[in-house]
Amino acid sequence: MQPRGDATRDKLLNAAIDVFGRYGFDGATTRKLADAAGVNLQAIPYYFGGKEGLFIAAAEHLASLIGGHVDDLRVVLQNRFAELDVESRQMTSAEARGFLTQMIERMMMLFVSKQSESWARFIIREQMEPTEAFQRIYGKIMRPMIEMARRLIGAILGENPASEHIRLRTLSFIGSVLVFRTAHAAVFAQLEWKTAGPRELEILQRHAAELVAVLGAEKGDRP
Repeated sequence: MQPRGDATRDKLLNAAIDVFGRYGFDGATTRKLADAAGVNLQAIPYYFGGKEGLFIAAAEHLASLIGGHVDDLRVVLQNRFAELDVESRQMTSAEARGFLTQMIERMMMLFVSKQSESWARFIIREQMEPTEAFQRIYGKIMRPMIEMARRLIGAILGENPASEHIRLRTLSFIGSVLVFRTAHAAVFAQLEWKTAGPRELEILQRHAAELVAVLGAEKGDRP
């Protein structure tokens, strides 16, 4: 059984992601936060020192939740990159495409899920008006994943992953996946989907593979 204190803390963290995402830092009163979590108002200063502490903790919690969906793949990639660095070798285009396809499939599955709805609201607010919370999310999950994608896309295109061109290609590529959450309503309206069931998820998996397959096509670098 989870200790009562831990349960209260988790309730506040999960509720805070939703409330801060809906109302922003200023609009999210401590009363709204406590009521959404179903806890006593005094729990906020007790566990987090106040609203600001809860805000930062919620950002870190959100990064951990997202990480839970990709951490195993991230570890495999980190280990593979470490091996290649020791051997002073580059990842082959075919291997990079395989890893990138896995990464994009996971992102798409997560972005069309109900679970990521409140996460997206929080992150989008931070994209528009970055605060310390953005730095926590970016540093803990966004930057590492973008840099891995950069290295994979660099291997596919045969270019330096630190170059401005590959940075731009990576951001544009990730944007083509983010649309499934940031423009969720428009995506479902265009596709005439009511929900993301097994059929729709299978379609998205094929689409993810296709997005990766056409990378470098302008150079005649088809897999």
